[in-house]
Amino acid sequence: MKAKSKAARPKPTAQGGWAPRLAQEARLAELDALLSRRSEADDVNLEVERAVLLGALNRHQHAQQAFVAILRRTPTHFSALNEFGTLLTNMGAIEAACRVYAEAILHHPDNPLARVNLANLLLRANRYHEAREHYERALQVDPDHAPAHQGLGAVLADLGDRAGAREHFKQGFRGHAVSTLPYRGDKPPITLLQLVSSGGGNIPSSLFLDDTRFLTTVVVADHLEASTKLPPHRLIFNAIGDADLCEPALQAAARIVAGASEPVINDPAAVMKTGRIDNALRLAGIPGVRTARTAAIARQLLASADGAGALATHGFAFPLLLRSPGYHTGRNFVLVETAVDLPAAAENLPGEELLAIEYLEARGGDGKARKFRIMMIDGALYPLHLAISENWKVHYFTSDMADRPDHRAEEARFLTDMPAVLGKRAMGALKAIQAALGLDYAGIDFGLSPEGDVLLFEANATMVIAKPNDDARWAYRRGAIDLVLEAVVAMLVQRSRATCRDGGG
Repeated sequence: MKAKSKAARPKPTAQGGWAPRLAQEARLAELDALLSRRSEADDVNLEVERAVLLGALNRHQHAQQAFVAILRRTPTHFSALNEFGTLLTNMGAIEAACRVYAEAILHHPDNPLARVNLANLLLRANRYHEAREHYERALQVDPDHAPAHQGLGAVLADLGDRAGAREHFKQGFRGHAVSTLPYRGDKPPITLLQLVSSGGGNIPSSLFLDDTRFLTTVVVADHLEASTKLPPHRLIFNAIGDADLCEPALQAAARIVAGASEPVINDPAAVMKTGRIDNALRLAGIPGVRTARTAAIARQLLASADGAGALATHGFAFPLLLRSPGYHTGRNFVLVETAVDLPAAAENLPGEELLAIEYLEARGGDGKARKFRIMMIDGALYPLHLAISENWKVHYFTSDMADRPDHRAEEARFLTDMPAVLGKRAMGALKAIQAALGLDYAGIDFGLSPEGDVLLFEANATMVIAKPNDDARWAYRRGAIDLVLEAVVAMLVQRSRATCRDGGG
């Protein structure tokens, strides 16, 4: 959540509670007329507002030119620098945005807004110590600065200090648990309530919650005060996806949706059953599925001389996997080859408890490890990617795909004809997993055994749908990813129409 300058916000014209694109165009025309009649010296704030509006209307090049013109005349103007940084961030020019925010901090070291905006970008890049420094400096200036507390809580959570994170989240979201995102459409929107957890573990939704179609109100469920009145909405999207990390938030979300007349995407009660231990137990009986034995064990015990014995009592043998709950994309997740390696591996992972996970061999006859990902959307299965790697820890962004035409060809076959690649046994197993989970939006990461069984790595709602860059090598992936995103949007629209038929808002 970004801190925004209060000096130059576009003035929305309310129409039924939403600010249509036409109102932004009208305000832009009004500003053009005003600026044509007045002297430059008096109108920097109006020029900044105009540049912000250009960005909001997706006229990014014109907005960038407007900011550059302003800063040539007034290079230290805080609002111009801060809003220019926000524009560059929205355009994906992250390095340039960091430089602009740093310039704002240089000239205005006691203004917390640019510090928090820069820290947010540093946090996104996992530059935790730099981000933490800026959040803490912002709080020195303004001890009650909510976005700084929220950001510092996120830093501490990622560093494993969950207790410290909770204290900052408590301060950051007190009175700030509900926020409505800007809407840029030119038609009445679909009003949607998005439930999230303060500490992460949420479904990334930016690719399908289009702000020209959906008017989204974000509710931080674990910090919502009971007396808070929520805005009217036609649909509830529970974006809290990590059962191992987000139990308090999921419990709060369950209270929010209890008795709701609006449709709920991903019932929190169903999400709560998708922790790694629960999945390993309840999905093990499905024909064609092999789950990994999984247990939570105290980290100090695993790091001690008795660690290997404790694992043996739980039925584990080496090699095995250790991971800190609540982390994704391979972070804090290691392979432990032998009992000799166990103490150091456990000592270097964060958290009071670690998950010990049976190692499932997912290497094919060529010695390469393969990880398939399929998405489960509204009762249907969609192929998302196949990652092939020399390493046991397979994630798409670190796998051996970009420079291997043969690997990309294999993935293309999976995306084009998933049943033929996986086989009848695996397809039946995946459909049974979907039925058991009972989620509207979720994904499954898995390998295949030589017999065609699904080697289940994880199945939950936190799966990321990521679009490839413009490199021609990834052209074959775009159609499959677009199909998934279209399926999610279609589900949301269809459910929201059900509310209208039933007389909802």
